[in-house]
Amino acid sequence: MKRCVRIVLATLLVGFVASCDAAGEPRSLVPVVPAERPMPAGVDLSPEAPEGGSGEDCGDPTASLAPKGLATPAGSTMAEIKERGRLIAGVDQNTYLFGFRDPSTGELEGFDIDIAREVAEALFGDPNKVQFKTVSVQDRITALEDGSVDIMAYAMTITCERSEQVEFSSVYFEAGQRVLVRKGSGYSSLSDLGGKKVCAPKESTSLANLVSADPKPVPVAVNDLADCLLLLQQRQVEAVSTDDTVLAGMASQDPSIEVVGETFSSEPYGIGIPKDNKDMVRYVNAVLEKVRAESWQDIYGRWFEPVLGSATPPSPTYR
Repeated sequence: MKRCVRIVLATLLVGFVASCDAAGEPRSLVPVVPAERPMPAGVDLSPEAPEGGSGEDCGDPTASLAPKGLATPAGSTMAEIKERGRLIAGVDQNTYLFGFRDPSTGELEGFDIDIAREVAEALFGDPNKVQFKTVSVQDRITALEDGSVDIMAYAMTITCERSEQVEFSSVYFEAGQRVLVRKGSGYSSLSDLGGKKVCAPKESTSLANLVSADPKPVPVAVNDLADCLLLLQQRQVEAVSTDDTVLAGMASQDPSIEVVGETFSSEPYGIGIPKDNKDMVRYVNAVLEKVRAESWQDIYGRWFEPVLGSATPPSPTYR
């Protein structure tokens, strides 16, 4: 009898365990997957090359209007700016060494910031009479077209397509596109990154160069270059590709990344100016003539010489 009882109890226990297992089965139907790192806002994982203008060859796009001195006659664009009491300059706030906000002071600093201050100094005798308006890369042309800024000092490459939309000063800085990777990645140039995710800013010549590269990487476009650095640090892209001067600023902030490869483009920077303000183009070019002769070396030495070595200001070309 006792033996029968033990058998019955054992049978009930097995049934109970089986029923518990069966009751737990539905929970296993929900797959457990690791959480993915969030992407910055505005990331485009399948961008197309930035649209150009007519595509016609404009000759030398860096040939600007010749300067005519630093006078500000009545009725000129410069006189209107002086009457307002401040220069409005479009700038970047996310690119270390060129245009960035110092976290300790909250002030905007960098090579482009100093160039904008030189224009304000010429107009007002005071480098601080400038209102900085921070914009994203893809909004640079728009801000000039709608007149919300007087100048755009924002590491802006002069191209034929852009010259159809805005005016440019003479070249004030010459850069070239390279690649930023994690140290130890094994990548040594853009050609090593075929089929790999590479980040660049939207509406930039850097993105256009990636889209046309062979072998072709997988371009990832962002609103701001700071987002590219974040994606690289989080291993969501294999590289960042843009102008070497910009990449040098990123590398100087993070010892785990490095700039590799030779430059594979020429990026002549010019100050953007609204299309109708040709008198302002000549005025800015006069300012840049003075800067090349007096202060360019000091500005470059402050921001780039420790990273890129010595350099001389690019010679202007006029039409």
